[in-house]
Amino acid sequence: MNRETFCLCLVLLLWPVHAFAGANCEATAVPAHKVAAAASTALRTVDALDARNAPVALVARVGRDLSEHGLVYSHAGFAVRDHPAGRWTVVHLLNECGSARAGLYAQGLVNFFSDDLVNQDARITWLAPAHAQRLALHLLAVESNPLFQPKYNLIARPGSREYQNSTAWVLETLAATLPTTGTVRDRQRAHALAVQAGFRPDTIRIPYAQRVLGGLFGSNVAFTDHGISTRLSGEYPVVTVRSILRWVASNDPQSTQMEWRGGVLMAEPGPG
Repeated sequence: MNRETFCLCLVLLLWPVHAFAGANCEATAVPAHKVAAAASTALRTVDALDARNAPVALVARVGRDLSEHGLVYSHAGFAVRDHPAGRWTVVHLLNECGSARAGLYAQGLVNFFSDDLVNQDARITWLAPAHAQRLALHLLAVESNPLFQPKYNLIARPGSREYQNSTAWVLETLAATLPTTGTVRDRQRAHALAVQAGFRPDTIRIPYAQRVLGGLFGSNVAFTDHGISTRLSGEYPVVTVRSILRWVASNDPQSTQMEWRGGVLMAEPGPG
């Protein structure tokens, strides 16, 4: 029995009969085959992370199907080495089950990849050493994160004071820990630093008819976060995983990336 098979068997043996997907959600059993797939992805990710001398890396997953918008990855978090919760622990912002609230969570990689995902495609991004070191210290040091806004909006406007989503938190955290900046404890300042360093959001088209007929009205979606002209046009600027990856690649020449599609390592990472 090889290492991967042994580890997968061990995970399935130790996994609770009633595993749950999501954060603070109604109980939803995760099928064993999905747990096994998540464990396999987690093992590949851990091996790649262990092979690099980096204290933290950005890890992306496919939580929902965004292909109609030309996007692959819907969610990202920071895999932190030697976190109090475990050797490699993902720190990320999660919407609390479709509500208007969010929380910051620290999860193991198996949990990160077993949250009812569309598939097990995954991407790791390593930052320049100076940035990675500062980012890791920030994630390990803060008890109450000043860059976290608990009012959640799935399509939060970039730079919004009132709302935040998971990708906006990632972007602002990356910008606030750039080696060239001083201590940043303000979200608007962090977003401004990202823009100054060349960040540009993606534009997501959501026609009015789709908003109504597609069931996009909900507690975790606030269209009023955007101006009237945006709502009339249906062209919403949003911080996406792709826009973050694009920004990191253009702003950090020392960054490197590794990607798996369908469990296969890609020779050249795609646009995200």
